[in-house]
Amino acid sequence: MRLRNAWVEIDERAIAHNVRTLKSLTAAGTRFMAVVKADGYGHGAELAARTALAAGADRLGVATVDEAIALREAGVTSPIHLLAEPPADTASAVVEHGIIPAVTTMTFARALAGAVASAGTAVPYHLKIDSGMNRIGFRAEEVVEATREVRAMAGLRLEGVFTHFATADMPGDWEFDRQVQRFERALEDLRDDGTRPAIVHAANSAATILHAETHRDMVRCGIAMYGLHPASSTYGLVELRPAMSVKARVSYVKRIGLGEGVSYGFVWHAAGPTTIATVPLGYGDGLHRLLSGRIEVLIGGRRCRQVGRICMDQFMVEVPPGLTVQQGDEVVLVGAQGAERIEMDELASHAETINYELACAFALRLRRRS
Repeated sequence: MRLRNAWVEIDERAIAHNVRTLKSLTAAGTRFMAVVKADGYGHGAELAARTALAAGADRLGVATVDEAIALREAGVTSPIHLLAEPPADTASAVVEHGIIPAVTTMTFARALAGAVASAGTAVPYHLKIDSGMNRIGFRAEEVVEATREVRAMAGLRLEGVFTHFATADMPGDWEFDRQVQRFERALEDLRDDGTRPAIVHAANSAATILHAETHRDMVRCGIAMYGLHPASSTYGLVELRPAMSVKARVSYVKRIGLGEGVSYGFVWHAAGPTTIATVPLGYGDGLHRLLSGRIEVLIGGRRCRQVGRICMDQFMVEVPPGLTVQQGDEVVLVGAQGAERIEMDELASHAETINYELACAFALRLRRRS
């Protein structure tokens, strides 16, 4: 039973291809973390996780404890990392479900040690180093003292250290170079203090593609794994296949006359007699209202201009001359139809945002098909 005439299609083969392609950029033995936070960037966390692991990923990365638990309850047994430190009162759940946490404060480290003592087991953790992004993590000059303090807590095992780059997608950026230098100094300080983490990682999707020198022991790929480029600077350097298409079916077709308005506020009026097709998808599904009057969709293999304001659940397009459109015809917002294709980046550019945001937003209410 079809509950709605709007949906998202996910191509698992594209995800697998992207994982293999990104892994091919790294040296033999370099681990690959598939980042599946935010429900797999809208693609479905469980589907993305299983597909990536089958294609050669070694570990998974998520943002929250509940994301990790959902994967565990789905039967995923691979190592799962929290890329941000969770609330202290989740420490018991972290231990219970075998999740590898990031540690960025002593408050959480002490809570984790308490949970470990209660469970009678040891837990690996990764220490986050703030190399200059100023989001989370111990500053480079604080790392040695922090590791010494956590080392004194029974049951906590430092498996890795990591950082995150703010401008890895900007070739030649001096602040990227400065972050790399800060991270290297922190690692050197740790080595001088007798600490040698088994896994050092820093490279996100952009750094995996652009900066081989940052691959270290593991790379972390999110957006690129789903076939979306992290920035214009990576186009042409690697062949990524978009995994997400956004589609719908025409719900209504009507003729209107010269000067008639369409949708809320009548911000658009017909320049002459024309045909309007209504599509049952709107800003409640992630098609931002800001995109009103700025985008095109594909119907019958042709581009059709969206007109009037995008509503919560519907939007309208003007049917170009020579094209016959009927109720039930397929509409493509993102993806291919015939010889035409609309990329997620095209919509993101019109929305003045990034492809990450739209991919996540489209999956909030639309059902996924694979």
